[in-house]
Amino acid sequence: MFKFKQFTIEQDKCAMKVGTDGVLLGAWTPVDNNPYAILDIGSGTGLLALMMAQRTDAEQIDGVEIDEAAHEQAINNFENSPWGDRLFCYHAGLEQFATEIDEEYDLIISNPPFFSEDVLSNDTQRDTARFQEALPFDLLIEAVEFFLSEKGIFSVIIPAKEEDKLIHLAAEFGIYPMKVTRVRGHKDAEIKRSLIAFSRTFIEKIPLDELIIEIDRHVYTPEFTALVKDFYLKM
Repeated sequence: MFKFKQFTIEQDKCAMKVGTDGVLLGAWTPVDNNPYAILDIGSGTGLLALMMAQRTDAEQIDGVEIDEAAHEQAINNFENSPWGDRLFCYHAGLEQFATEIDEEYDLIISNPPFFSEDVLSNDTQRDTARFQEALPFDLLIEAVEFFLSEKGIFSVIIPAKEEDKLIHLAAEFGIYPMKVTRVRGHKDAEIKRSLIAFSRTFIEKIPLDELIIEIDRHVYTPEFTALVKDFYLKM
């Protein structure tokens, strides 16, 4: 299990465990629009939905997860949290979910599978969780356009090399970046991740910054610490 300050994640049934990417996304995601309804696409353990429950007063926080074991684990993590009455996880693929659910969400968040290299492991569950083919960007953006409210925000973390691709694809659906943060492991490392928040409003000059995680091994930058201190026990 993984213990945070206000909740615990059981993750023995999930292919993808709690990692820095998910915590970063959950802590970084803008919530200034005071979302009433939130959707976590590809919920996994339920980490992002739980982080949103801690950070917001949203009345409705839904997850959607295709893997049956992960879905069960998310439900259990929700029920064992302080916010069980606000959290629910659907067991469905994204296309099925879109045909059955007619909702608008003020915030959509996703840590999508993005291991797009042509190297498969022998673990089908892990491959489904990690591989882009399981949730291609075009399907993700199409779902976001369908579910996102007029003033809604879509927040995502992806490999930095995929940033331009996703931004151009989203623009085809009338979804535009409003904030971008590029992430380095340390100051001399290459940029590995992009955190991007989108909205339906086109902005000419997108706010862009960088986040460095470590000064040295297990010595974290003040910026990273400030971002995640409400969640990690030892921050």
